[in-house]
Amino acid sequence: MDKHHISQQFDSELEHLRNHVFALGGLVEKQTMNAVAALTEGNIELAEDVITGDYKVNAMEVEIDEECTHILARRQPTAGDLRLVIAVIKTITDLERMGDQAKKVARMAKDLAGMERPRNGYIEIQSLGSHVQKMIHGALDAFVRMDVDAAIAVAKMDMQVDHEYEAIMRQNMTFMMEDPRTIKRVLNVIWAARALERAGDHAKNMCEYIIYLVKGKNVRHISVEQMEEELHR
Repeated sequence: MDKHHISQQFDSELEHLRNHVFALGGLVEKQTMNAVAALTEGNIELAEDVITGDYKVNAMEVEIDEECTHILARRQPTAGDLRLVIAVIKTITDLERMGDQAKKVARMAKDLAGMERPRNGYIEIQSLGSHVQKMIHGALDAFVRMDVDAAIAVAKMDMQVDHEYEAIMRQNMTFMMEDPRTIKRVLNVIWAARALERAGDHAKNMCEYIIYLVKGKNVRHISVEQMEEELHR
């Protein structure tokens, strides 16, 4: 087999790997969206779908991980191709954890469905969930396009998610102090908000892997502002 044919095969394998990651990301995005909808609408059936659907996320993560192992063993990639495989391995770990967070939100949705609903219909969770879903979608889009600027823009969105999460925490602590009868409901809301905030962190991690993949720079554990400085030197 000539080198050109081997190179074409390898390119095809890498393209399949990228598409597989995008498919996993799409599933995780849908799981997150459905979990938030289940909570805000009090939809137990939708919550059950998210909980039982988590096995698909896990199965896809294992499958992609095995693809990466196969490529590393057979192709022994170097430079940019090696960075791609490493970025994929890290990305699918974060996507699988986002799936776990969606499952947690769905569990809280089931518990909350049997309790008295607040007048605002959990609008704060809806807003937080919407921002997190945009982060997941944006991170996946940046990954597909290998777009560093888009990755930084998504990473910046995490600050908004953190602000909303902190506001939800303050608001719900006040509810508990004013009326102890709300404690059980409020704790479920807090846990759901925490799960969404963590999903946002995982989306931000994905953005850091995109920067590593495209620029070859490790920007973990530094602020978004420092990221921008590092990349525009």
